[in-house]
Amino acid sequence: MVKTQGAPRRLSSSQRRRLAVILVGMAALIGVIAAHAAFAPQAFRLTALVFDAYQLIKPREATDPPVAVIDIDEASIGKLGQWPWSRSTVAEIVTRASGLGAAAIGFDIVFSEPDRTAPARLVEEMRRQGVAIEVGPDLPDPDALLAAAVAENTVALGIALSNETTAPAPDPKAGFSFLGPDPKARLMPYSGALSNLPALTDRATAMGYFSFPPTPDNIIRTFPLISKSGDRLYPALSIETLRIAQQEGSFILRSAGTQEGSAFTDLRVGALDVPLSADGEIWIYYSGLPNMPVISAADFFDPTKADTLAGLIQGRILLVGTSAVGLRDIVATPIDPAMAGVKVHAEIIDQIASGVFLQRPDWMIGAERAAAIAAGLILLTVLATATPALSVITGLLLAGLVAGGSWFAFSRALTLFDPLLPLTGLGAVLLTALPLLLMLTHREKRFVRESFGRYLSPTLVERLSENPEGLTLGGEDRELTILFSDIRGFTTLSEKLMPTELTGLLNNFLTPMTDVLLKREATIDKYIGDAIMAFWNAPLDITDHPQKACLAALDMVSALERLNRESGMGLKIGIGLNTGMACVGNLGSDQRFSYSCLGDSVNLASRVEGMTKLYEVSILVTEEVRVRTNGLLFAEVDRVRVVGRQAPVTLFALMGVADGKVEEQRDLLDRHNALITAWQAGDFAAARDLLQGLVARPENALSGTHALYAERLAGLPKTAPDGWDGVFTASSK
Repeated sequence: MVKTQGAPRRLSSSQRRRLAVILVGMAALIGVIAAHAAFAPQAFRLTALVFDAYQLIKPREATDPPVAVIDIDEASIGKLGQWPWSRSTVAEIVTRASGLGAAAIGFDIVFSEPDRTAPARLVEEMRRQGVAIEVGPDLPDPDALLAAAVAENTVALGIALSNETTAPAPDPKAGFSFLGPDPKARLMPYSGALSNLPALTDRATAMGYFSFPPTPDNIIRTFPLISKSGDRLYPALSIETLRIAQQEGSFILRSAGTQEGSAFTDLRVGALDVPLSADGEIWIYYSGLPNMPVISAADFFDPTKADTLAGLIQGRILLVGTSAVGLRDIVATPIDPAMAGVKVHAEIIDQIASGVFLQRPDWMIGAERAAAIAAGLILLTVLATATPALSVITGLLLAGLVAGGSWFAFSRALTLFDPLLPLTGLGAVLLTALPLLLMLTHREKRFVRESFGRYLSPTLVERLSENPEGLTLGGEDRELTILFSDIRGFTTLSEKLMPTELTGLLNNFLTPMTDVLLKREATIDKYIGDAIMAFWNAPLDITDHPQKACLAALDMVSALERLNRESGMGLKIGIGLNTGMACVGNLGSDQRFSYSCLGDSVNLASRVEGMTKLYEVSILVTEEVRVRTNGLLFAEVDRVRVVGRQAPVTLFALMGVADGKVEEQRDLLDRHNALITAWQAGDFAAARDLLQGLVARPENALSGTHALYAERLAGLPKTAPDGWDGVFTASSK
């Protein structure tokens, strides 16, 4: 089809619908991304829950961990007394554990106050209460015993970095060297620390912090391996114990970027590399440590368990901590809502030793936003061009792809890709654009049904409502087959009838004619009194439209014969058909318009219908119609120069369908065709001879045409004059 030229066309209803859907969907998508950026901390709580679920579904594969826990549990407190124990007891645990082959010992405990069970303090308390007691000058000092044990063995003391105190943290024991720009600015600063007694700190060779930074939901998912207080860097207890277990003196920190915008990339502790986030954190990938030995502290004082302890401790890093509920070192993790804090540090050590790390690169947020935009645009494209059902299916498929991709990234690449932003974007697009699409589609369908329901068949109306293209003011050039029909002698008939009788007559006539046309997929253009105008191949493509138009014309003649038999009337109609290009569309004004067509081919169809009166046939068609049909009988009646056209038109009378009765008409058609050939050749003598036989035949469909030719030949010579072209020039419409 060819679009008409001229002023720019307005957007069609479907184009407006698509534009509205795209604009609303884009607004929703942009809104989601903007809200995600504006409320990133709140949004990450939901993201974290997704990553928690992944760890629950697929925790880190269990290993034979290089770490064990010495647990100050309820049973130990029951046997050794309430906590805190005498520092001599703790010193004895350190000495015995080291003697059993521990690679290093780390304390998830801080000894910030002198031992309350020290003999000197007990004597002082007794004297304060009025008890006279004399003791020697050399009372044992449990804190000194623990300091000696710490100094003599591979021990890392623990400290708690905090912003709730201004007490300065002691000098770090480990050194740091940098490869790349200094990224200290990325670290969260602490104002002070809860530290150990100076006597312990001075004798210790290693020290690491164990305090967990606050999280919005108090679930431990990440942990900073490097922190700072003032200008000094401090290692986490986990990597500090790994350092001394490998007998290393310092850490190597790698960073990237510029001095103004640097970021951590990884940390090296001895032979182990640890990837870090830009802020120096590690994502903890929990396994639950099902194979990790958890040794009750009381077992070190049970001689019967010495051999068992040796097998559990040999070559392992030991972390001393507590699982006793009353000591409040219980934290929530993705896999356990109540895990001893010391086990979190053990998880970090095992994860580093096994080399299995979760990663969430800084560029991942950008990738998630890009995925949200891409998925949203794909869905918008489908929403704007496809059916609502297909759009929903596409949305579900895209959601499955996003969720599946996120799970694949976690399970195969250990990369944390947040599916919530793309999924929320898809949901926002679907929940905003789809209702709008449904509303506009419903409105379009209702408009189509209201606009076309009276002059299209229900089947075509339904097809058009599913694809309401081209329903804007204006038109397009399409090839149409146009039909005009008219009742013969209607003016004379109307003079004899009352208006109510005439109305009833027209209704009785137009109803079966309309049924026939709609059944043959015609578009009813208009009723003009007793006349009908219809066309095929618009607004929908109709295959074989010239053939269907001819069959519709034959059906109209048959329907009229039935009507005449049933009503006793003697109505006759003339039908003209032509196929050609025409401008078709909603023609009219903004206030009122109708779906119609116009053009030379339309005018010609009207002239052809007028010629049926002259040749006294029911149906006349042009050559353009005849050559596009199959299985129909035609008889050429004349070459005519109709009013308003200089080029002659060949007209054919449609005789019927070529069925079993063809032989009955074959002789008539052969003689008729010979007559037309002689007439057009100017052989009037031969034409007269042929005409005598034709006129003598019984009344038939071409009798009126033959009578016309008899009248023409009556006053003509035997041969045509010079310049004869056999074309009849009509003087009226």
